[in-house]
Amino acid sequence: MELNKYIDHTLLKATTTPKEIKKLCSEAKEHNFFAVCVNSCYVKLAKDELKDSEVKIASVIGFPLGAMSTPAKVAEARQCIEDGADEIDMVINIGKLKAGLYKEVEREISQIKKAIGDAVLKVIIETCYLTDDEKVVASKASLNAGADFVKTSTGFGTAGATYSDISLMKNTVEDKMSIKASGGIKDRKTAERYIELGANRLGTSSGIKIVTSN
Repeated sequence: MELNKYIDHTLLKATTTPKEIKKLCSEAKEHNFFAVCVNSCYVKLAKDELKDSEVKIASVIGFPLGAMSTPAKVAEARQCIEDGADEIDMVINIGKLKAGLYKEVEREISQIKKAIGDAVLKVIIETCYLTDDEKVVASKASLNAGADFVKTSTGFGTAGATYSDISLMKNTVEDKMSIKASGGIKDRKTAERYIELGANRLGTSSGIKIVTSN
């Protein structure tokens, strides 16, 4: 299993410096990861650093709370694409989902997908805050809105991905969309198990450890 091609090499800490982003991009090229995942202010820098490679650029939107206004999220997504992002990882409005405002959540996802055109859209539903029923609803909303991936976590919530979450999401969306597991994936065995359960991509800051260990 070529684990490197499943990995979004991720650095999203508030304290991240340009120097650290350059290092992230260098590591991604060295290990041939699928993508780097960075905050929107660093998309241009990542684009410059990765210009002679096949490594994609993913940027997070409405991160990490998901509570920004829809126009703000749309504008941020558009700017990321303009700056060179290939993929957008957006956070849903978790509070509205929990309030049962499912159509509003779906509409926001749809507007962001429309704004970014052919670019890949991953929808972070932040599973640690949701019941199983809410996870199913959020996954279906992502599918109905035309997103490409449903994703477990920001890595900034109370917990990250779980095996049961990936199984639930896979059973919900089947093969109609892809799944990204993120948050707490720190070793090869865990990474391989997520892929076996149906994950198509892994968001992790431990990518080098994962691909270099036995």
